[in-house]
Amino acid sequence: MPPSIYSCTSMTALRVANNEISGQVPPEIGNMRELQFLSLTVNSFTNISGMFWNLQGCRDLAALLVSYNFHGEALPDAGWVGDHVSHVRVIVMENCGLTGQIPSWLSKLHGLNVLNLGGNRLTGPIPSWLGAMKRLYYVDLSGNQFAGEIPPSLMELPLLTSEKAMAEFKPGHLPLVFTLTPNNGAEVRTGRAYYQMSGVAATLNLSDNDLSGAIPREVGQMKMLQVLDLSHNNLSGGITPELSGLAKIEILDLRMNRLTGSIPPALAKLHFISDFNVANNDLEGPIPTGGQFNAFPAANFAGNPKLCGQAISVRCSKKSGMAPGKSSPSKTMGKRLLVAIVLGVCFGVVGVVVLTGLAVIAIRRFISNGSVSDGGKCSESALFDYSMSDLHGDESKDTILFMSEEAGGGDPTRKSFTFVDILKATNNFSPDQIIGTGGYGLVFLAELEGGVRLAVKKLNGDMCLVEREFRAEVEALSVTRHENLVPLQGFCIRGRLRLLLYPYMANGSLHDWLHDRRPEQPELDWRARLRIARGAGRGVLHIHEACTPQIVHRDIKSSNILLDESGEARVADFGLARLILPDRTHVTTELVGTLGYIPPEYGQGWVATLRGDVYSFGVVLLELLTGRRPVEMMAAAGQPRDLVGWVTQMRSAGRRAEALDPRLRQGSRPGDEAQMLYVLDLACLCVDAIPLSRPAIQEVVSWLDNVDTIG
Repeated sequence: MPPSIYSCTSMTALRVANNEISGQVPPEIGNMRELQFLSLTVNSFTNISGMFWNLQGCRDLAALLVSYNFHGEALPDAGWVGDHVSHVRVIVMENCGLTGQIPSWLSKLHGLNVLNLGGNRLTGPIPSWLGAMKRLYYVDLSGNQFAGEIPPSLMELPLLTSEKAMAEFKPGHLPLVFTLTPNNGAEVRTGRAYYQMSGVAATLNLSDNDLSGAIPREVGQMKMLQVLDLSHNNLSGGITPELSGLAKIEILDLRMNRLTGSIPPALAKLHFISDFNVANNDLEGPIPTGGQFNAFPAANFAGNPKLCGQAISVRCSKKSGMAPGKSSPSKTMGKRLLVAIVLGVCFGVVGVVVLTGLAVIAIRRFISNGSVSDGGKCSESALFDYSMSDLHGDESKDTILFMSEEAGGGDPTRKSFTFVDILKATNNFSPDQIIGTGGYGLVFLAELEGGVRLAVKKLNGDMCLVEREFRAEVEALSVTRHENLVPLQGFCIRGRLRLLLYPYMANGSLHDWLHDRRPEQPELDWRARLRIARGAGRGVLHIHEACTPQIVHRDIKSSNILLDESGEARVADFGLARLILPDRTHVTTELVGTLGYIPPEYGQGWVATLRGDVYSFGVVLLELLTGRRPVEMMAAAGQPRDLVGWVTQMRSAGRRAEALDPRLRQGSRPGDEAQMLYVLDLACLCVDAIPLSRPAIQEVVSWLDNVDTIG
């Protein structure tokens, strides 16, 4: 490091990550008294004790990121003390190979929010005082050599146990983004970059250690926890039913332990859980059904030979209450008669089904030859075909039809893939291939031969319509085509399994770009955000106005707005509600939709409406303008947690301009702010509490198209 850099005494952020810098952090760094953010990640710095000593002059330091340095050194027992440590909020020292134990001086960092010591060689027990840190809500101690039992006091972290404490917490933001990456080798949970501290998921990761004993019952207190990873340890005993108290949990990983007993049925009531893994334990009994449990892959339960249930296609035996012994002649004759009747009925039903199937196939082929009109759908022709294999169980013959429209229009070209092809392409629906989650099911990346990449949505089987109705609805959705929609390109029905095939969008979702942007990705400027708003609006307009019957989306949100290779917005998951049984419309809450996007009238028992979609689209517009999430888990005291309430409060206080995302000011042009405020007012019309006061989506799209005339 050139010594001259330490003379920049007014510098607030310094990142020299991913270089080949060596040597020590010199005492002169203490001259940088206004430094708030320091990242030395992935270099070859040495003398970690000296670094802590020299940083005592940086009295405003809030984030220290030093991963992949100080290789094999000992974490100092004494070091960072003084009044300045009250500002420290983030410490990330992962994959340094540090030795020793967790030092007690960390308990003096009363403002610490994020502690990541994963991927080191730390030993000893996990200190009980960690649970007393009032501002700590992200703890990663994975990939170390900690032993002993999990201290119950660790489950008492105030921000994870108290909704009130979390609501009163003021997280703020940092001058630069920082990245948190799990150390347990789970590729499905990739590193995330954070700018606003409110975006960091509440996490407790103790995986890949040598912890023993039972899972503490006190774990159920952590109702604000979002990620709990206890995998790759030596935990024993049962899975405590108290885990059902984790109301906000999204990821629960208990694999590779020595857990016994059954999986508590109450866990099926965890509404937000998207990844549950108990593979390689010694569990037994039925796997719970309902909720997201119907979508978890069989691999998540592998290595438990005594488990049974539909998730792993193993039938659970029914225990008989009769004592052993010989049956009487009359009972034996009755049983034989009953068996004969059942067999006769079964063979009769099979014969009817086969004949009906042949008739259906003949009719479908007759239709596909153009003899029957399409009936006024959104496009000219249905793009699906079926074969006799659809009625049988031979996996090698089940066909999934994949369609791709030729450039410039014309007849679609067809390419068939078998069910086995999809299994291979998703590695048997491996968790490593998961690219999305939701209330309807999980989404897997399928990489087929020839470079074809698909997004395969595996629906929750118990929620879906029966096969005939499901096929009819899928056919109707398949002809809904627009440049701002993600087209449905194929499907498969196999027993209870329902698969939907979509083109893979490599640029991810709008949610990713706004809230989980990777460091190498550029910021979305105002031009890009306006283009996304217009494209998404046109997609919603098409399903509202151009389709017969009209399609109510029900779940418009930033994660359902995907970006194609050119950055054009495409609305995903339209029409999925048609495939779900009327009494199974649960998505991610007990209402229709996703928390933060749900119109207020839906809470009064209203059915989903076009104006409800407009409300949800208005929330997306507010996300684009403010850069904030629809619900802030850690809103500042006195501020609404929901985005609509916060924007309403800011407008009422005459602070419209302050509600805009500060990142939009970078590279803005004259007149841009006037356009942003215009769209802000438009978004507020969309989120009016009175449905009839909201504009129709056609008006919204027209106003967005005219934004260029503003300013």
